[in-house]
Amino acid sequence: MAQEEEDIKYFVRVSNTDLDGTKSVRVALTGIPGVGRHTSGIITRRAAVNDHELLGRLPDEDVDRIREVVTNYGALIPAWMRNRIKDVYTGESKHILGSDLAMTNDEDVNLLRKIRCYRGIRHETGQKVRGQRTKSTGRTGTTVGVKRKKD
Repeated sequence: MAQEEEDIKYFVRVSNTDLDGTKSVRVALTGIPGVGRHTSGIITRRAAVNDHELLGRLPDEDVDRIREVVTNYGALIPAWMRNRIKDVYTGESKHILGSDLAMTNDEDVNLLRKIRCYRGIRHETGQKVRGQRTKSTGRTGTTVGVKRKKD
């Protein structure tokens, strides 16, 4: 038992992200931004790896295959499965992973602010963007309830 714990790698580096080696391959891959449960299943099948095996116990060859599939993931899947179907600037379809995802999201919000559209203004003022109610929820500060008029 003690020897089994020694040969496990607690951190595995894939796509500039440290993944938990104590989790199964399928669950650990979801730690990469842009990779969900469905995507991680596709990656494990393409890499021909047992998705229930612990990530830290995989041999280096299997981890290298996983890295290769993750880097080429956008080309392996159809266009409708990608998380960025049509880029604003280039017009091409791609799947964004890792730190590029947060950066792309920030660029999109900044573009909305720059063109002064409704969603951009809502982002600027810190209000709800997607049409939710604001009368009773989403309040900031210490105000609670409705103030009455004094007679």
